[in-house]
Amino acid sequence: MRFKEQIDVTRLPEHIAIIMDGNGRWAKNQGKFRHFGHESGVLSVKDIVEGCADIGIKHLTVYAFSTENWNRPIEEVNALMELLISTINQETATLTKNNIRLNAIGDIASLPQKCIEDLKSAMDKTAGNTRCTLTLALSYSAKWELIEAAKKLAQLVKDQSLRIDEINEENFAAQLTTLNIPDPELMIRTSGEHRISNFLLWQMAYTELYFTDTLWPDFRREDLFEAIVDYQKRERRFGKISEQLN
Repeated sequence: MRFKEQIDVTRLPEHIAIIMDGNGRWAKNQGKFRHFGHESGVLSVKDIVEGCADIGIKHLTVYAFSTENWNRPIEEVNALMELLISTINQETATLTKNNIRLNAIGDIASLPQKCIEDLKSAMDKTAGNTRCTLTLALSYSAKWELIEAAKKLAQLVKDQSLRIDEINEENFAAQLTTLNIPDPELMIRTSGEHRISNFLLWQMAYTELYFTDTLWPDFRREDLFEAIVDYQKRERRFGKISEQLN
């Protein structure tokens, strides 16, 4: 039986986050340059987005470019930015056709101006789509996000719009880039690495983690469905005990 047929559609995670890892190793295994792996990884993104929309996942967030990725060789960074621009321009119409909304989180202002313009255009064109929201984490790190949130809260206190003793989880979360996006219930990381690499640290406090040895360019929707089946076998207690849930 295929994994899709094993999924209980009444217990789907509303939000799945993915660390797309292994493009460079995949390209090396093919005897190609790293950029070839990134280009091939785009095909995986398209298939996973379609797979999520197909079964009813409402939110998908992919870690596309971290703040630490700026430290990579300039040739690779430039190639990634060019790939980002071309992919956005090529896929906007397909996103609209499939009723998928494009969103982005991160230090967007640090991206090249052409990226910012094309990204904003695509987000505007897909803003009314409701089937699924695809969020790109671009120039993103959780530490950066938490520091920015702390600065915003400090400014509110300074402006006397908020008292220090009023700061709680709710108004802290309201300063994050993921405002109005539910916390992910499932995080998938490809390529065999077992870490979360500065990704959605606040939001993933109770997220189920799923690691696979599959390199990202080889990851397809059947792999996604396998991860969801694994997720649905787990008991999510949120600090309670099994007897309380049952």
